[in-house]
Amino acid sequence: MRYLVTGGAGFVGSHLADTLLARGDEVICVDNFNDYYSPARKRRNIAGALGNPHYTLVEGDFRDTAAMEQVFAEHRPQRIAHLGAMAGPRPSVERPLLYEEVNVRGTVNLLDLARCYDTQGFVLASTSSVYGRAATPWSEDLATDRPLSPYAATKKAAEVLAYTFHNLYNMPTRVVRFFTVYGPRGRPDMTPYIFVDAMVKRKPITLFEGGVGVYRDWTYVDDIVAGVVAALDSDIPFDTFNLGNSSPVQLSDFITLLEQVTDLEAVIDAKPLPSADPPVTFANIDKARRLLGFEPRTPLSQGLEHFWQWYRAEVLESTV
Repeated sequence: MRYLVTGGAGFVGSHLADTLLARGDEVICVDNFNDYYSPARKRRNIAGALGNPHYTLVEGDFRDTAAMEQVFAEHRPQRIAHLGAMAGPRPSVERPLLYEEVNVRGTVNLLDLARCYDTQGFVLASTSSVYGRAATPWSEDLATDRPLSPYAATKKAAEVLAYTFHNLYNMPTRVVRFFTVYGPRGRPDMTPYIFVDAMVKRKPITLFEGGVGVYRDWTYVDDIVAGVVAALDSDIPFDTFNLGNSSPVQLSDFITLLEQVTDLEAVIDAKPLPSADPPVTFANIDKARRLLGFEPRTPLSQGLEHFWQWYRAEVLESTV
């Protein structure tokens, strides 16, 4: 099977590409290596894949219709994992136009090309942020029309467009909503990296509400990738799935666990929770279990050990 993976040099995308290659599939990675964080780090994410004859790297922007049409015409991907996006609720508050351009118009571009080239399946990566401040646990049938940030709003818009293309053109499409992904290759703007980096440098950690009453449903990257692969392999015409650990952890307890894993002390700077952030994320994964066979398997302590090993090798021993 030939897969196109957007954002394929990023955190989740590079892990997904490695998984697909390991089972013998072909992967066309599309990434524009923007400077949201170090492009050099993204290139190291894919260093191992580059030597695989079934791997093709396309340095391009999925907003560029002409460039992407050339990719579709040349490689004829059979299934698409659209993971590329402008990420993060808080940065989107300052740059809403960019988030709309990438996450909405860029997604429409890919959906239309997938339609024109008779792609067999389209998996759209979305986010738990679409649930806003809905009561937890969050199931897929909850209303998601009150997002708290432009990021969440653009991802919800992409979900709606994915359904529209399925409805009009019978394009097999699955939406997967990620819950607080962490692990090796994690982005520098994500909480585990921010916290560990501060602890290593003996700097204060901004901890919203002092970590009390704020819970996150931490989901290890390998578990997320297993869910994405299951969605790619599925023949379900259209559906939406939560991919989470379904076991929220209070931030204060998360900090305690990080201190145990790293043997470092956290210096806490308590601040109010931003308006773009919900107090709790909590995935109901019953549907993903039933229809995709999804089952998170990585305990938080083990996942953080893996992240800490990667951080020491990649960040502490790197000049980037």
